Amino acid sequence: MIDMHAHFFPALSREEARAADGERAPWLAVGPDGIAGEIMVGERPFRPVYRALWDPDYRLEELDRQGIAMQLVCATPVMFADAWDTAKAVDWSARMNDLAVAFCADHPTRLKPLAQVPLQDLERACAEALRAQRAGCVGVQIGNHLGDRDLDDEHLVEFLIHCAEHAIPVLVPPWDMMGGRRMKKWMLPWLVAMAAETQLGMLSLILSGAMERIPGSLKICFAHGGGSFAYLLGRADNAWHNRDIVRKDCPRPPSAYVRRFHVDGIVFDPGALKLLVDVMGPERVMLGSDYPFPLGEQRIGQLVGTAGFLSAEQRRRILHDNAVEFFGLQEPSPARPAAHGN
Repeated sequence: MIDMHAHFFPALSREEARAADGERAPWLAVGPDGIAGEIMVGERPFRPVYRALWDPDYRLEELDRQGIAMQLVCATPVMFADAWDTAKAVDWSARMNDLAVAFCADHPTRLKPLAQVPLQDLERACAEALRAQRAGCVGVQIGNHLGDRDLDDEHLVEFLIHCAEHAIPVLVPPWDMMGGRRMKKWMLPWLVAMAAETQLGMLSLILSGAMERIPGSLKICFAHGGGSFAYLLGRADNAWHNRDIVRKDCPRPPSAYVRRFHVDGIVFDPGALKLLVDVMGPERVMLGSDYPFPLGEQRIGQLVGTAGFLSAEQRRRILHDNAVEFFGLQEPSPARPAAHGN
């Protein structure tokens, strides 16, 4: 199995973060046991974490127990520096990418890094994506918006065109979620806004006509099962057919663009997975886990591995083949123990 959506965070000290940006740079506070920790932003606790997030050897022990042959790791989105001063963001992104490569270096057939970029500066974002690609990153991760600019913004479209032209796969997670004070508790930003942000990113590319300009060679994957996109695609098509303001910039109904996107399969429910596979096609769904966070799939691959509606070929594509093709991977070395019933 190849898990193409997982996160890491380097063991940055408070002093290192303060030198980068004293107010906004995140750092890692590791507890005395060396196992538990906390991501901090300035002096504010952001998220409790544990050793697998920063220790690749410990991570490999867990991946072996779960039967994961390869895992792609990307920045925890709090590491994005899109709102920083550009010069600081350029230096920070390059350093985080070098640390991502170093995180994977001792296990090159098991761990592969994705890059982050200083997205607020188009020229430097493109340059860093290329530099990171040469350094060993197999793709780039960007958020689904840049402040109040969605993916249809000309700046972001130009970055996606650059990635298409240079064969750089793109993973898009939702982040900095909408809702403000209305998402007041119960982790509602993660339970509600994440799905909406992801659908917003996909529909902004479609309805703006941006997908007509972006080369078909672009490989772009939206995280968390594409959010609410698959479930509400019929609603979007209905609006396109019945309202000229919806189709004004988009020559084809939204469903005509489905084959331009990939998604991960982090949906947690067999019925949701079946709908996702039916809408997107089994060749455009990839195994992802959001590891090692508690809202991710705790037994990686269990949902796909136990989905009785999938054929053996479809299961193999989702668990392995699609990621190899999408990211241009070499065949991974097998995990040491057998997978858990998949």
